[in-house]
This record gives sequence, C-alpha cells and structure tokens, in this order.
Amino acid sequence: MRRSLALLSVLLCGLAAAPHAQPPSTPPAAVDPALFAELAWRNIGPHRASRTRALTGVVQEPHTFYIGVSNGGVWKTTDAGRAWAPIFDRESTGSTGAIAVAPSDPRVLYVGTGEAHQRPDLSVGNGVYASTDAGRTWTQLPQLRDTQQITAIVVHPRDPRHLFVAALGHPYGPNTERGVFRSRDGGQTFERVLFVNENTGAADVTMDPENPDVLYAALWQARQGPWENGDFRGAGSGLFKSTDGGTTWRPLTKGLPSWEQGRLGRIGVTVAPTLPSRLYAVVEAREGEGIYRSDDAGESWYRVNSDPRVVARPSDAADIQVHPTKPDVVFVPTIVAWKSVDGGKTFTAFRGAPGGDDYQELWINPQNPDVMAMSSDQGAIISLNGGASWSSWYNQPTAAFYHVSTDNAFPYRVCGGQQESGSACIASRGDDGQITFREWHPVGVEEYGYVAPDPLNPDIVYGGKVSRYDRRTGQVQQVGPKALRSADYRVVRTMPVLFSPVNPRKLYFASNVLWQTLDGGQQWAQLSPDLTRERWDVPANVGVYRGSPEAAPSRRGVIYTIAPSPLDEKTIWVGTDDGLVHVTRDGGARWTDVTPPALGPWWKVSLMDASHFDAQTAYAAVNTIRLDDLRPHLYRTRDGGKTWTEIVAGIPDGGIINVVREDPQQRGLLFAGSEQAVYVSFDDGDHWQSLRVNMPATSIRDLVVKDDDLIVGTHGRSFWILDDITPLRQIAAGALARGTHLFEPQAAWRWRFNTNTDTPLPPDEPAGQNPADGALIHYRLTSPARDVSLEVLDGAGAVVRRYTNHDTPVPPVPGRNTPDYWLRPPQALAASAGLHRHVWDLRHEAPAVASFSYPIAAIFQATPQVPRGTVVPPGRYTVRLTVDGAVQTAPLIVRMDPRVKTTPAGLTQQYATSRAIDAALRRVATALTDVRSAVAAGGDAATRARAAETALARAQGQATQLLGLIDAADLPPTPQMLAAWKETSAAIDAALTGWTAGK
Repeated sequence: MRRSLALLSVLLCGLAAAPHAQPPSTPPAAVDPALFAELAWRNIGPHRASRTRALTGVVQEPHTFYIGVSNGGVWKTTDAGRAWAPIFDRESTGSTGAIAVAPSDPRVLYVGTGEAHQRPDLSVGNGVYASTDAGRTWTQLPQLRDTQQITAIVVHPRDPRHLFVAALGHPYGPNTERGVFRSRDGGQTFERVLFVNENTGAADVTMDPENPDVLYAALWQARQGPWENGDFRGAGSGLFKSTDGGTTWRPLTKGLPSWEQGRLGRIGVTVAPTLPSRLYAVVEAREGEGIYRSDDAGESWYRVNSDPRVVARPSDAADIQVHPTKPDVVFVPTIVAWKSVDGGKTFTAFRGAPGGDDYQELWINPQNPDVMAMSSDQGAIISLNGGASWSSWYNQPTAAFYHVSTDNAFPYRVCGGQQESGSACIASRGDDGQITFREWHPVGVEEYGYVAPDPLNPDIVYGGKVSRYDRRTGQVQQVGPKALRSADYRVVRTMPVLFSPVNPRKLYFASNVLWQTLDGGQQWAQLSPDLTRERWDVPANVGVYRGSPEAAPSRRGVIYTIAPSPLDEKTIWVGTDDGLVHVTRDGGARWTDVTPPALGPWWKVSLMDASHFDAQTAYAAVNTIRLDDLRPHLYRTRDGGKTWTEIVAGIPDGGIINVVREDPQQRGLLFAGSEQAVYVSFDDGDHWQSLRVNMPATSIRDLVVKDDDLIVGTHGRSFWILDDITPLRQIAAGALARGTHLFEPQAAWRWRFNTNTDTPLPPDEPAGQNPADGALIHYRLTSPARDVSLEVLDGAGAVVRRYTNHDTPVPPVPGRNTPDYWLRPPQALAASAGLHRHVWDLRHEAPAVASFSYPIAAIFQATPQVPRGTVVPPGRYTVRLTVDGAVQTAPLIVRMDPRVKTTPAGLTQQYATSRAIDAALRRVATALTDVRSAVAAGGDAATRARAAETALARAQGQATQLLGLIDAADLPPTPQMLAAWKETSAAIDAALTGWTAGK
C-alpha cells in the first residue's frame, strides 16, 4: 500500500501540458484509413432541429414517417415522432429535397437530393437514391446526378417502379439536367419529359389521385447570384399539364399571372383527392400573387385569396394541400400554417409562433386525415388528432450551424449561431452521464452569427453583429460598431466575430471594413479601409442574366473571414466574399493585397487560418459554389502572401471546402471541412484523406481544435467532437515508422461520469454522448498478436490496473431486474492488426463484494456495475504495453476536475481509506471461500464455520456500503464514516481472527 500511496506526493492538479511536437523529418503523405477505424465522432447535439423540407408518411403504417433534412440526411420514425433515427448516414450526401413512398409498396422509397430552395446558404446533392427495404439500404440511381436540386418526386399509385422527378437544376448556373423526368424501371433510366431551357427547372410535380395519366408540373426560372442575396428570374416559369402520363405537356395560363404582366415566379400546385377537377395553387408574382383555384382541372383559374400573410414567402415555401375527403378544406404551410374551410376564400392560423416557424410542407394520411405531419425551418412534427396537438422538434439533432467556437469553461462549451433558431452553447460533456437539454442554452446571438465567448470570462458571450450576452443575468445588449445601418457599412448574414489569440481583451468584427474593440463593444476602432472589390467583371455563370439590373456591378462585398496571427498581435489576415485577401503587419495601419492569382471576382474566401508556428504562413479555404464550381479550393502561403500554392490533392471534386485549420500543437497537421466530410493532412496540406469515419455526410461549415479535441459545426447535424486527436499528432510526427507502437496518451481528467442521484431520463429521451469514462489509450499493432497486455502503473511502479486480450468479459449481473439496453457493453483488449483505442476508467479493479448491481441513476447503454473500483488520485502514471513479450511504455497524467476544491490531503485521506476497505474486502472474500467450503464439508467444524460466515458476511456488507459512501464524492470521509470504518475494520479483524484461531 505504501507504494500505491507514494504517487500522492506529486502535484494533484494543473500539471504542465506536453510541449508542442516538432515536425517530422519525413511526414507521411497518406495513412491507411483502417487506422482510423476505432476513432469515433460523437454527436453532442443540441437536439433542436433546423430547416427540414421533405417529408412523407406511410399510408398503411399511420405512425411511420420519413423526413429529409436540408443538410442532415433522411430520418425515420415508427412511433409518430417520439423518436427519430437517421437512415441515410452511409450515403455520400446529406442534402435532401424530396422523399416519396410508393403507394402500392411501402418498402419502396425514393429520395431526391439537393435542397429544394433558392437561398444563400444552400447545399446541393447528387441525384436520386432508392430503397426497396423501407430505408435500411440505399442505391444511388445512375442518372440525374447533375441535377443538384430536386424539389419533388411522385410515384404511380399501382406501380412502384413508375415515378416522376422534378429537378430544379443548378442553383448558380445553367444546365440541361433540369425539368421533369420520368422513369418506368425504378430509376435505372430516366427520360426528360418536360423542359423549357437550361435556366428553368421544375419546382413541383403532382398526380391526379384518380387518374395517374393526368399530371401537373410547375416550372420555375430562378437562380442565385454569385453574391449573397443575388437573385435572378426569367420568363420560363409556368404551370403545365399532361393527360398522357407525362409524354406531352401543355401550358395552363388562363387566369394566372404571366411573366410579362406580373413577373410570374414559383408555383405550388395540388389536386383535391375526392374532386380532381378542383385544383389549388400558391402563385408567386410581383403583380397578382395569391392563392389560385381552378374548378375545371386547370383550364381556367381565379385568385381566391390575396392575403399576403397566407402567401408570405412563396419562393421559399410553396406547398398547398387539400383535405382527403373535404375539397373545401385547404392548408397552406408558410411562416405559420393556415387552414381554410371555405375553398380558400378565408384562412385562419392553426399552427405557428410569433417569431415564425416557417413551415415547408404538409402531409395528410388519405385514409385517416387526423394523421398529419409538417416540416418546417424548425424540423418536423406529427399530429394524430387533426392538429390539436403535435410531437416535438426538440428531438432531432439536425441543427444547422454556420460556425463553431469553444469557451474556457470546464467542461468547455461548444457554441454557434443556429439557422432558424438563434444560438446555442452546449457543454462538451454532461455531469449526468450524457448531454441533454440541461446542458445547453441560447446565448443571444442571431441565427447566422459567429459566437465569441470571452476568453477571460466564459459567462460573457459575443456574436452576431455584435451582441453581448451575460449568462449570469440572461440579458443581451447590442454593442456593434454601428447601431443603425448606413451606406458605408455593409454586412451579410454571417459576419466574423472573434477574439485575438494573443490579446484576450481584443475583439475583432468585420463588415466591409475591420473593427476592433478593447472594452467589450463600448468603443470601436476602424482598423482598415474598405477591403472589397470596387470594380469587377460579371462572372461567366451569370449567363443570360448578364446586363440585367440585378447583375449590375457595384461594390457589394464584405470581409468574410479574419485570421489574427497567434504569434504576432499586429499580424492580421482577412479574406472577402468577393475574392480578395489582405494582410497587415502593423495592426491595421497599412494593408497589403496578397490575393492568390487564381482567385477571381466572387471566389468566396470562406475561412482563413494563420499558422501557430510561422507568422509568414497562412491557409485559405475558398468556396466557389456561387460560381457554379463544386471543386475544392485550398491555398497555402509560406512567404507572407507573396506566393500561394493550391493544396487539394486527395479531396474529390464536389467537395467544396468551407474551412481549414492548422493543429496548434503539431506542425504540418491540418484539418479541412467540405460539404460532405472532414479531411486530414499530415504533410501541411500536400495530401489529404477523409476523416469522416462514423460521421454522416453533411456540410462541415467550421471546425476548431480545443486542447486535444477536434470539434465540428455542421449545417444540418448539430455539433460533433472527435475526442483525443493526440494519435493523429503523433502520426504526423512520424510515429507509424516505428511499427507496433504505444501512443503517448492525452492527459485524462478525473471526472465523475454520472453525478445524477435520481431516476434516469427515459431511454428514448434525446441526448448527446459523453466522452469516454476515463483515459483513452491508443496503440497500433502492425500484425495480429498472440498475447497483448496493457497495464497502468502508479508513480511507485505498482500495477494499478491490468488488461489482457485473454480477459473474460465481465458478465451482466445475474438475476437483474432491468432491461439490458441500460447496460454498458464490456470492452476487450484488441490483439488484431490496426490502431486500437482502449479506455481505462481511472480506477482499480472492482472490489471483492458479495454482489453487484446497477445504480438507480442509469444511463442508456452506458450504465456500469457498482460498486466500482477505487478511483485513483490525480498524478503521474505509466502505461505499459506488452505485445508478445515486447514492452513499450508511455507517461499518462491524470488531472483533477478543476471544479473540485478538495485539498490534496483530503484526497489522500479518501484514497487511503478506500484502498484500506478494498484490501479488507479481499481478505474477507478469501476467508468466506474457506468458511463456505467448511460449511459444505460438514463435520465438527461446520457449526463454527456457520458462525464465522455470519460475522464475515455482515462485515462484508458494512464495508461494501462504506466503500460506496466514501467513493460517492471527491471529498474526504466524514468523521462519521471514519468512525464506522474503524468499527467495521475491528469487526472484520475479530471475525478473521476467530475463524483462523480455531482452525
């Protein structure tokens, strides 16, 4: 025991971090992806949904629904929205715009990818996917992969292989793969059946429910411009009808606005199920906008309602639905959801909120109209009682963030502005074993904004344009450089706000110029002139709209990214959304244009990062989707911007890059985020490879390195953390050249995994995942091994814990009265080739008690057996890996939870007492084995053995109870506990002496 206690003389907390790693002599160009297999991203939430458009239910299964999140993939519920499960995560895109279930076979599904919107923050897809097993597996169909945006899919009521697809086409350029397409072979081949021109796509297609040969389609000529909020329209929009199954189409114009007279835009159309001659349409137009109705199957139309509240945003949401049995009952989902019972003449709001939920689509079960679902900018909801009550959208981790940041709290929080909802800062781990609604809160930042927590006070949070939130009071004040907009002050939806990495009191903000404040926004200094393009040529992808008033060149750009140097407070890099890069070396007095020569007008410099190792080095991620260019663009300079190198080898076309970051500890280790995945480079960007691992394909809008963790902000799947990237750092430093290798572990926090004392949240309550319960230990085997052991030694060299590949998994507690879904699965020490991750729970082995159980405060799939082994003190340990006789060691630091204020002496007393009880329990267990053997043998000794068994069992129970009491908190034992232990210890000694003396 003395050896075990010797380590308590070391520092108990605040042990120094390891120095920055040095660059390898020969950095690896590529790493076997199999080495990443046991690395795993964890989703931390928040479980607050964002923009969701596509949805459908299953007529034959009234509690089953599917939704397509704009950039969060496809989700399914079988319990009417109580819980949602992702079913599209292995596919190559998460951007979805349409979902359809075959009416005649609910196992057949089709998903059209690409957002079905025209908006500045959209993402695109890669065609149509099909499933024939209700979403368990998917096949990407061979055609329509260049449509980029699919708005609707309709399937023949009797033939699941017969379908129509409405393709909107490229949002930023002309292309011919747009319009309405038909397939009669399940999507193996498509034929384009309705097309106007390369600038006009299909916004909707619907089928007469009584006659599938009759179809209606809405074409829409609309494109986004290369600059934010650029919007082009044209004369190709209109409504069309086919009466021969889609082979031929004719325009429907009578009574509808035209482009020439009313600048006709997007149309959404529907057919009354029980009265097919009755049609309704949402019609966007500068003149004549409103709800239109036809009573003669589309031959003529009249505007039945012109209320601007009902047609509030037709270019973004143009859905309209009719009750399955009542043709006069009409629903229009928009900012709020509207309902009419008089054929569209008047509407009342039946679902919504003052801020605007921004509904997208409505689905009504044709066999049971009380069953309905709606998608919105807030997620998806379901009603089983005709809209009287709805399920929640606070159970979908599909938040769309623009950026991500972290604070200096413990545990650190992950923060960002969430599209459609506001903002959130969420703890990176929860005290109750998981990350729930208890762990996050809005922080007053607008939905598009950066979030910048104060480095000196994490209770103060800045963001947006610029807001200041005080967590202690919950109050928000706007402290931006300008209280009101002015002609010389340009901003777009997402403007950078961040603190200097050198001076924690200096906050930067950008508009078309760079701003700085040293007093929390009370006073601002302008650090730059307007750094955007004053003149520019219209990009080629504007095409036919060149020369229109909407495309007229003017100074529109903003500073879109700020990269202060971590090495030099006066060095600041900035990039603009119109394709310029500038740097200052004197804090803003003089600026130099250092734009890479390849960049042209409206190459958006999405994010820059200044090197942590060399003030002349910087990196730039450039997004060109608004130029109709889906290629990745990443640039590096090592000479202060005089020359630039494009560094995209290994990133495929279609992988538009939004972010690049250099690891602050390992030179040459870079991370990048595309519209589909995270990438890693071990050689300063010369080569890249995917680090997607278990993450779904989704838009990676930002990522940061916080200590040893890599944190990602997605635009559709909330926040993700890759815990402990120290193996990646060591790989970049050349560790793989050493063959079988034990990686030096990151410092581990002595953290109470679950401090909940009450009943658990229900297992289907949405929650994010906590990090591993203990220290992460990584090792690599170059080939399979016969014998592998992993040991943890204390400061005196004593073995604290030992694992081998031959260990028998600890079985579940016998006779348990709890479902197995609560239990933590056992882990085995791997002996196969590859990189492996093993968790030491910072404890000695479990005590020798009479029985184990599970605590009342259970955690879904993470509940350990109790009592657990004694938790070790903070200090320095050694990890020893033995592989077929060959030994490697590495140091491991265990740090104390900084929130715990117990003195080192108090922790020493707690540890010593717990270890003494553990040792006594092992002596008792050994004696009980001997005693029970004597009882079983009978004879003269049996009577004395029974008496000893009673005394020992009683003492064992008391010691077990005391062990739990002392281990419950990071505090020294109370005097009452120590007195009880003194009494119990004496009883154990007496019982052991009485038994051994009489033998």
